Amino acid sequence: MKEEFDFDSIKNKAIEQLKAGKPLLGKDGAFAPLLESILNAALEGEMDAHLTEEERQMGNRRNGKMQKQVQTSLGEVTVSTPRDRNSSFDPQFIKKRETILAEGVADRIIGLYALGNSTREISDWMEENLGNRVSADTISAIIDRVLPEIKAW
Repeated sequence: MKEEFDFDSIKNKAIEQLKAGKPLLGKDGAFAPLLESILNAALEGEMDAHLTEEERQMGNRRNGKMQKQVQTSLGEVTVSTPRDRNSSFDPQFIKKRETILAEGVADRIIGLYALGNSTREISDWMEENLGNRVSADTISAIIDRVLPEIKAW
């Protein structure tokens, strides 16, 4: 069951923090839950791309999630990395055992897509700048999961 993200709550918190002169970024900032939602949607998109029809025919399927704390430019967030039965899922967006997200990666991917870059160009950028290649299909699945979150915001 997917938990609905409460954008009105985030918007109200942001307005209150602005009026009070408090920062919107950081652990208690209004934008950390939005980033957390986007990161979790991206991980789900990666799992969607991983579980191809061939994988499913071999008996592989989703098998829960593992939570971890990740340090980001907006503060610490909790991500839930999906797992699969065969333990063959190797997320590239937030790698296994990675606890610090490279500065602005999520923003950069969305920005590149918004500027009209193809999923293959985004994949090339990730390999060149982050040292890990993410397939164009995986980027597409991530964007399909993340875009509704951004549009709703």
